[in-house]
Amino acid sequence: MSEYIEHDKNGVSVGLVEKQFYTFAHPPNEMILENGTKLGPITLAYETYGTLNPRRDNAILILHALSGDSHVAGYYSNDDSKPGWWDIMVGPGKGIDTNKYFVVCSNILGSCMGSTGPCTINPETVLPYALDFPMVTIGDMVRAQMALMDYLEIDKILAVIGGSIGGMQVLEWCVKYPQKVVSAIPLASTTRHSALAIAFNEVARQAIMADPNWNNGNYYSGDKPDLGLAVARMIGHITYLSDESMRRKFGRRLQTRSNFSFNFDADFQVESYLRYQGTKFVERFDANSFLYITKAADYYDLEYQYGDGSAVKAFSKVKAKFLVVSFTSDWLYPTYQSKAMVQAMKKNGLDVSFCEIEAAWGHDAFLLPSERLSALIKGFLGRVHGEIQP
Repeated sequence: MSEYIEHDKNGVSVGLVEKQFYTFAHPPNEMILENGTKLGPITLAYETYGTLNPRRDNAILILHALSGDSHVAGYYSNDDSKPGWWDIMVGPGKGIDTNKYFVVCSNILGSCMGSTGPCTINPETVLPYALDFPMVTIGDMVRAQMALMDYLEIDKILAVIGGSIGGMQVLEWCVKYPQKVVSAIPLASTTRHSALAIAFNEVARQAIMADPNWNNGNYYSGDKPDLGLAVARMIGHITYLSDESMRRKFGRRLQTRSNFSFNFDADFQVESYLRYQGTKFVERFDANSFLYITKAADYYDLEYQYGDGSAVKAFSKVKAKFLVVSFTSDWLYPTYQSKAMVQAMKKNGLDVSFCEIEAAWGHDAFLLPSERLSALIKGFLGRVHGEIQP
């Protein structure tokens, strides 16, 4: 829960928050993963904001992308210089209004931000799992989240919301647990990765595995594959931007000098920026988790898993109302992919709203301030919640 602070550096905030943990699937009742192996115990890190109302019908589950975590809003201390990753959207009076809704955000299975993943201690060996950690899927992540919702005694979720890989989890929730989800907001997402998206992920994974310190995943007691992970992040970060955003922000501007260095220093501002992003990333993320999560995203194929290749069939049992949002400059998950899922939803007679937002900032646009996106989400949630009021 949060301690209310009326104003912070960015305006209204949920204030101080605390990371919480839920552990389940204790042996011999481990969770059976989609690949047939067992995993347990499993811990999920999560945070909550706002208050669950007496009818327990105002819960919203936010699902994060590749490198995100449970810290979606607020601050851990008064000394924090940076709030949660979607603080612009989650808080009192914001698009996802914590004065009205009870918001839950959990760290996904396989991550390194408090939930069980490859850097977690394996109880059988008392060493980090490393590559002994089983391959997990988007479906496994959602089943773990379902266990958390059961623990919180939330029988129906007013809305599941997420962008990118979080949007995949949104879709998985809707098809796997149609009776549980009242509405859904997938942002900048897709029902399955294109060959282009898989290719970028594979190059990033190869960068990690080519680092001599990777040591087949067993690097936790020594030097870590920082260079490989930094390059992987640089590759990924390029896909999150757009040609226009990079032109506006960097162009061909040089970093510090008026002429070329005629060596391999970072002459251009964009080079320096990418190196900085890579360096900062290795300080907070685990290389093996990067491998596992990107592979889970590449494996995800809602049409194949639930529809025998048909998106229409995949959505045939879904009951949720949808707000689907894409962004004009997102070339990683372009608008045609969102339109395809919307078409399949409408063929099933679902209540679907769709909006393509004009944005220059590429795939990451859903994480940046947008009055239009905030208004869309606030209006959609208000309508959906109003329709279920007694």
